[in-house]
Amino acid sequence: MLTRFLTSVAVLAATTSLASADYSLTILHTNDFHARFEPISKYDSGCAPEDNDAGECFGGTARLVTAVEDARKRSNNAILVDGGDQFQGTLFYTYYKGKVAAEMMNKLGYDAMTVGNHEFDDGPEVLRGFMDAVEFPVLMSNADVSGEPALADVLMKSTIIERGGEKLGLIGLTPQDTPDLASPGKNIIFTDPSDAVQGEVEKLTADGVNKIIVLSHSGFEVDKDVAANTTGVDVIVGGHSNTLLSNTQEGAVDIYPVMIGETAIVQAYAYGKFLGELNVTFDDGGKITEAKGEPLIMDGTVGEDDATKTRIGELAGPLEEIRNKVVAEAAEAIEGDRSVCRVQECPMGNLVADAMLARVADQGVTIAFANSGGIRSSIDAGEVTMGEVLTVLPFQNTLSTFQAKGQTLIDALENGVSQVEEVKGRFPQVAGLKFTWDPSVGPNEGRVQEVMVAEGDAFAPIDPEKVYSVVTNNFVRNGGDGFAMFASDGMNAYDFGPDVADVLAEYLAGQGPYAPYTDGRITQK
Repeated sequence: MLTRFLTSVAVLAATTSLASADYSLTILHTNDFHARFEPISKYDSGCAPEDNDAGECFGGTARLVTAVEDARKRSNNAILVDGGDQFQGTLFYTYYKGKVAAEMMNKLGYDAMTVGNHEFDDGPEVLRGFMDAVEFPVLMSNADVSGEPALADVLMKSTIIERGGEKLGLIGLTPQDTPDLASPGKNIIFTDPSDAVQGEVEKLTADGVNKIIVLSHSGFEVDKDVAANTTGVDVIVGGHSNTLLSNTQEGAVDIYPVMIGETAIVQAYAYGKFLGELNVTFDDGGKITEAKGEPLIMDGTVGEDDATKTRIGELAGPLEEIRNKVVAEAAEAIEGDRSVCRVQECPMGNLVADAMLARVADQGVTIAFANSGGIRSSIDAGEVTMGEVLTVLPFQNTLSTFQAKGQTLIDALENGVSQVEEVKGRFPQVAGLKFTWDPSVGPNEGRVQEVMVAEGDAFAPIDPEKVYSVVTNNFVRNGGDGFAMFASDGMNAYDFGPDVADVLAEYLAGQGPYAPYTDGRITQK
């Protein structure tokens, strides 16, 4: 009788212990992969096979397969999620659109992803095709898609998955200014991120979920705001700003994870260079008791999965003739990194703007505008291939010419420097004009202090009433990156010129070994 009583007590104690046991979860995460299925160089551009064999390259899906498999072995509960922008960036996307991303993400076994702005680069239809091909939910909470036939009733705001016997609520978040950044069409209404997340948190909580993870393609600053302005969010897996959060890596923006109240925020740079690994422990009430981890660098010490490497080689076959064609030579590396080009004059920005202007100078065009968000990579010294050019300018944008008054150009420059603090892609790279701006002045309140335009061999102050002939790309000319004044106030527009990548390649070819430079056309007070 005593033995039976003691046994019952032991069972009750064990049951009670299990009921109140902590729950541990490993969140593996990527963001802003941008079709980098093959390994990349330290400049985030293509890496030669011989350099990869020498262990000098980073990333590539074959390394991620190995790293994800190893990480799952280290964890009793693991999920793999993505912070958006799988699309766009290399010939793989140009040629295959979202098909290769779908195949590789299925192979890696992703559990969910959020929609990035670049998932809309080719409209809702291409995104829908990708969604139909993947074996996991694609999420976006801060938009009304009911008026878009391709996405209505298919693109969900949130979802619930189970792992280790526990429910996990996942919420997607996309840049509110996606209409300025991509081509979602006119049928989708984007809304405030914090309000959207809070609404989904309440729905998930009502369904008995007490562990909630936001997959956010909104940028580090917005993620911090969302964490501060919502309740019930445990983890935000970020993207969009290509932010490296790390406790060990040189150049990290902040620690990993960043805690805002009770919310852990992580992000793992971009291009598959890192695999984020956050280990979270929850108490029985769903509160985080510990959050620790580190983005794992995908360098040459990480082995490549042979089957994946072979498959990517097969997919690369049709691209080889295009990408390997040598079109020019660079005397030095041409800096095009977003951390430089989105805040100041940069060598790649000058090259792109110069090339655009040179192409149409015989038409009387005197000024070129290039949005830094359209510049996606640097170029190494030495031979320049068409593949490298297309990595710099992957969007298949066309050259656009139009006329505008000087005041419109001043307004455009104001827009261009209005979000420098957030390292946004609207920062202007220019040719045929130079300007000075003051970051101590509020955005759109007169940051642009002086604008000079080329007149013959000299520069003269811009005339607000004079009409100038301008060249840009069709995305910017139609109002992208906040340049709405070009769409509304531009005159005599022609948006159907050659692909800007072809313009750049031809310009480089005519330069001999190209020597990158800056000349002070953009100055900061």
